[in-house]
Amino acid sequence: MYFRVFCGNYMTTPKGNTSLLPRPPIVVVMGHVDHGKTTLIDYIRKTNVAAKEAGGITQSIGAYEIEHPSTTSTGSGQASSFDKAQDKSGQAPKKITFIDTPGHEAFTKMRSRGATTADLAILVVAADEGVKPQTAEAIKILAETKTPYVVAITKIDRPGADLDKIKNDLTTHGVLLEGYGGNISYQPLSAKSGEGVNDLLDLLLLTAELENFTYDPKIQTSGYVLEAKRDKNRGLEVSVIVKNGILKRGQKIKVGSIGGKVKILENFLGKTVNELTPSSPAMIIGFDDLPAIGEEFAAGDDVEVQASGNQASAARSTNLSNHSPFVTEEEKGITLILKAENSGSLEALTATIQALTTHKPLVVKSSSVGEIYDGDVQLAVSTGSIIVAFHVKVNSAAKRLAETHKVKILESDIIYKLIEALQKMAEDTTPPPEGELEVLAIFNQMEPEKQVIGGKVIEGIFKNKRAFEIVRGETVIGKGRITNLQQNKADADQVPAGKECGMMVNSETMVKTGDHLVVRTA
Repeated sequence: MYFRVFCGNYMTTPKGNTSLLPRPPIVVVMGHVDHGKTTLIDYIRKTNVAAKEAGGITQSIGAYEIEHPSTTSTGSGQASSFDKAQDKSGQAPKKITFIDTPGHEAFTKMRSRGATTADLAILVVAADEGVKPQTAEAIKILAETKTPYVVAITKIDRPGADLDKIKNDLTTHGVLLEGYGGNISYQPLSAKSGEGVNDLLDLLLLTAELENFTYDPKIQTSGYVLEAKRDKNRGLEVSVIVKNGILKRGQKIKVGSIGGKVKILENFLGKTVNELTPSSPAMIIGFDDLPAIGEEFAAGDDVEVQASGNQASAARSTNLSNHSPFVTEEEKGITLILKAENSGSLEALTATIQALTTHKPLVVKSSSVGEIYDGDVQLAVSTGSIIVAFHVKVNSAAKRLAETHKVKILESDIIYKLIEALQKMAEDTTPPPEGELEVLAIFNQMEPEKQVIGGKVIEGIFKNKRAFEIVRGETVIGKGRITNLQQNKADADQVPAGKECGMMVNSETMVKTGDHLVVRTA
């Protein structure tokens, strides 16, 4: 058992302030996909969340509250008879709230918000794999947000588990464990058998005691929005986590310009309650519009609620197009209408698609939260768009209308499967190359929009004023447009294969010697 913990500067009880009360710690679980985050929380909660998640990957932020008595390790993850006797003697179990952050790389912003909302963190690293890209990203987020954390080394029962290798790997990434030059606590464990899990929970409770997290029941209620979605039966559902004050049913509530009233208040088990104290997760029904996730809310009888935030919602749900200067009418990309289960998933899907570099541009025409209705299909018909549905259902009327008008709907509960389908679609609709040039020299790159380069046309015909793709190795890394083409120091409309030429190009990507510029037929 390791008892020293890396701690930041968090609020402790000020001397003389007798109104402050202790509150449970809010803990975020972070790390690489498939390293056992959800399995760990499953074991702790004694439920089976992972089996309900498509592909075993958590796709939206959930918050869960557990009760845990302080235990002494027996090496099996079970409480000792002495500890059980203490429980029977009246020692109350202590609460811990967990925020489970998504594992896939598309959810970077959501993981960052999770760390900002939490008091403590568990950095999960698999004993048979070590530090992976999302582990490194999590370490960076924890450092930037100054979130205290402990390390959970999972999957110690795997054949390839190597604790020494993991410790060295963490050291190279700036995570200095106890005994390895630092004071960051760690706990080896198996989320399958439960070995070491109780020790980890003890470590979290000890950390919380040292940090002394408190709240003031007399001040205005505040906290953070974890998730927001539309439910066809219940309307707008907004999950939050309370950080200060007491959240009560009937209170006015607002997030930025979006307001409402707490008409229904549920705890994390879905049970209706009259009030919740920090650090409780809550589901609220009563907002006038969907608030942005990660934003702070305020609630109370004296909260001033402004006009409905329909304008903000409309801005989030329409016209999120890619505004690339290189997408023109002659290139007409694949236009998309995005639908997702909740705000966080929609944000992740939009950001991932807009970051893709494909032969055929992917242009987001509209995006919104909730089930696919006939209005979405009608918009797809009028704009010639494909509907991309992430973890949402298609209304029966919408399905019939889509079949009638032959509107394509890509559906999946796993984000990277949607991305793979879109990439394949872009490749299948890519026109053949019209001309290809190898870059032989760079003459001027003072500005991205005025790069002067020289090269040799190795295939087809290279035409002036045409858009091109920049291919480095076998990967398309960017796009651009020829603004002036010359051969033998004279302006030229086109240059055939086998000839050299010079040109001025406009591209956000800096071209390098050896790159290939590919012009395709319209």
